[in-house]
Amino acid sequence: MLQGKKILLGVTGSIAAYKIASLASMLKKQRADVTVIMTKNAVNFINPITFETLTGNRCLVDTFDRNFEFQVEHVSLAKQADAFLVAPASADVIAKAVHGLADDMLTTTLLACTCPKLFAPAMNTRMYRNPIVQDNLRTLVRYGMEVIDPAEGYLACGDTGEGKMPEPETLCEYLVKALTPKDMAGLKVLVTAGPTQEKIDPVRYISNHSTGKMGYAVARAAMLRGAEVTLISGRTSLQPPVGVHTVPVLSAADMAAAVKEAAPEQDIIVKAAAVADYRPAQTADEKLKKGDGELSLALARTEDILAWLGAHRRAGQFLCGFSMETEHMLENSRAKLRKKKIDMIVANNLKQDGAGFGTDTNAVTILTEDETTELPLMSKEDVADRLLDNILARRSS
Repeated sequence: MLQGKKILLGVTGSIAAYKIASLASMLKKQRADVTVIMTKNAVNFINPITFETLTGNRCLVDTFDRNFEFQVEHVSLAKQADAFLVAPASADVIAKAVHGLADDMLTTTLLACTCPKLFAPAMNTRMYRNPIVQDNLRTLVRYGMEVIDPAEGYLACGDTGEGKMPEPETLCEYLVKALTPKDMAGLKVLVTAGPTQEKIDPVRYISNHSTGKMGYAVARAAMLRGAEVTLISGRTSLQPPVGVHTVPVLSAADMAAAVKEAAPEQDIIVKAAAVADYRPAQTADEKLKKGDGELSLALARTEDILAWLGAHRRAGQFLCGFSMETEHMLENSRAKLRKKKIDMIVANNLKQDGAGFGTDTNAVTILTEDETTELPLMSKEDVADRLLDNILARRSS
């Protein structure tokens, strides 16, 4: 996704500067062309040679360095750049960016850039919360730049709170987001993912093997393409995608309630969650003790969320479900498509190698009332993009 992209990293004077070495390495592994620009204060925290070794490009510090090619370097870099990330972004450089000050290589290049510009503030909590800094950050957003919210945690100054720069993986995700074409801008998308847990007693529950990877991939892909995404997720070990509003739920009833609340305003709904079809008819308040004989557990039907969506959809809303089968995949999935009154269903066979629960790949067939599209085995990220391509094509036809 970043292959061939020219990315500028602006590094300012902050202890968090050392993290950018990992980010630069990460971007290079994705075949991006990375150039690092440092302020003079930043070199007190990390040596420019580190970045030159990692990126294969000269690290720039001095605006008036005489060892340059015959071109105005800050303008040349600005023309070529696909994205410019300032991280860590000090309060000083943020203030300069807001007011158009250009007194070093970083700020002059920044001012000349027309590509997406992102800032990751990193500073003491009190500095970050200062009304002046907060006003400057809002001004950056008003000028069309993106401000990445800092993390909370233990800071180098000994304080605990806001102001910690996000990890390199998060910064990389924001760059991917900035560089992905926004063909879903203006759309609201709801995705469900993961398993539900149906409580038997305080210790035990009924669930399934879903890891949530497919639903999370769909939510991330829609977010990268510019949609406003809500992800309603059962319990998983996955990190919620950057920029996605995530609603954690536990049971099928919890998921039904969350879906019903969010559904009316959505343009597209993708139901990828593995929702339990049955729950214990009675839930014990105390742990059920082991006896000598057999134990029977009475089960009650959970609400069919997809059928509810099909019966209550608003005009123009697109509904897509998932169908996991172990036999008669196409017949069972097509019957589900019609019964639930939805627009599309994504079917896969649990018995196929590389597909189904817990894998990083999937092989699916996308079904509509009049079309069948079989996809070969591919990553779940690629499946998500192909699925969204199909949904957008159907919505515009």
